[in-house]
Amino acid sequence: MDLIEKATILHYHRHRIGQFQPGTVEALGWRNMNSQQLRFQTLIKAGNLNGATILDIGCGYGDLKAFLDLHFSGFDYTGIDQMPEFITEARRRYDGHARTVFFQTDFSTAALPQFDYVFASGVLGYRCNNESFYTGMIGKLYDSAGIALAFNMLDKNRFPPHDLLVGHDREAVLAFCRELSPRVECFDDYLEDDFTVLMYRNEVGGQ
Repeated sequence: MDLIEKATILHYHRHRIGQFQPGTVEALGWRNMNSQQLRFQTLIKAGNLNGATILDIGCGYGDLKAFLDLHFSGFDYTGIDQMPEFITEARRRYDGHARTVFFQTDFSTAALPQFDYVFASGVLGYRCNNESFYTGMIGKLYDSAGIALAFNMLDKNRFPPHDLLVGHDREAVLAFCRELSPRVECFDDYLEDDFTVLMYRNEVGGQ
């Protein structure tokens, strides 16, 4: 993804912040809170996250952290996002929360340490002229996941044309993931134009 494409993403979210107000799920690019929650519910099918180390790619305001708190305990959460406005708000919301940290960085260029689980919700849906960007990022995120990587994408067969966002060929994505992982699961029954992929390090799956 080149500098112009990255700048376009920043502009898009800053425009939505002005349109929908800071701190809203709409400013993050979601249709509404329900669609965000449905994605989260599918992502956590990756495994038992109690006591795990978790990396949230494109964390926004840290909404996944709040969702995880409702279902798991004793986990270490790290969120990263390239938007300074998002990270500032996330740090404000979770100031004083133990085992919770946020970093402003570009995940596509940053060196990522090892975590048990890596989650990426929405970050692979931005348009990029370099088609290999998506497979490269899936590979990079999977390399950082000790147990599993869980990510979602828009389905090109059902997602309408958009200036910034782009749908993907689900079967092609799954074929690539199966080249890397001994166990791959896919869910597409939670939203009409979205699918979630779970990639495990072993054939058994999560904890």
